[in-house]
Amino acid sequence: MSLVEILAAAETGENTLTARVPDTWMQGRTAYGGLSAALALEAAIRSQPDLPPLRSAQIAFVGPLAGEVTVETRLLRRGRTAAYIEANVFGEGKLGLKALFVFMTALESAIDYADAARPDAPAPEDAAPAMANPDPKFFTSNLEYRHALPIEERHTPDFMRWVRLKERDGLHPMVELMAIGDALPPAAMALFEKPGPISSMTWMLNVLTAEPVTRDGWWLSRSTADLVRDGSSSQVMQMWNADRQPVVTGMQSVAIFV
Repeated sequence: MSLVEILAAAETGENTLTARVPDTWMQGRTAYGGLSAALALEAAIRSQPDLPPLRSAQIAFVGPLAGEVTVETRLLRRGRTAAYIEANVFGEGKLGLKALFVFMTALESAIDYADAARPDAPAPEDAAPAMANPDPKFFTSNLEYRHALPIEERHTPDFMRWVRLKERDGLHPMVELMAIGDALPPAAMALFEKPGPISSMTWMLNVLTAEPVTRDGWWLSRSTADLVRDGSSSQVMQMWNADRQPVVTGMQSVAIFV
């Protein structure tokens, strides 16, 4: 099932959303974190009418999620310009993900600044396809990847690839971003001498535009580790649209078991 089909089949209750995670969206013994976060965001959006655009999210990956999951949402505050919604995702009655979403309307301001740096990467239509996990039950079977860095740089803790969902028509644009924002391997894995287990712990992201759009579904995603030590990795994450306009910036903490 695609994410579109998962959300179409999801049942919405009073401040709840119940969905089933197919085997094809798993990442080891838990659902792919981007999918779990997307379900939480979808539940938050359905819980309140006429929300302003998503501007920030803080996510904690508390425990494994699989099979039927239920998202419970709670409106913490809604003022004139911003709404804060908490979303907790449960599997078999146990908390698997905790999220705080901040939705905020655009404000008039005299301040207008943006980092002018644009990533040096080939256009998605010119980039070479990138291999993903060959297991059809692994979540990457729902995505397409293309290289955005020279292949000889693959041993540095810096991954940059074009990513898109194979099926995305009808998705809320913010839910689409959430679903692919965590699609790259943790950058620290480039330093591994042999495969080993990892686990995402927390993920924080800021959405830099109220209306994220791109061409042909392609988003440029980059993850760069700034410290890997004592079984923990901190990485900076960025996303741009197909025209290299900044869309998302964030950070993630990853546990390393090698």
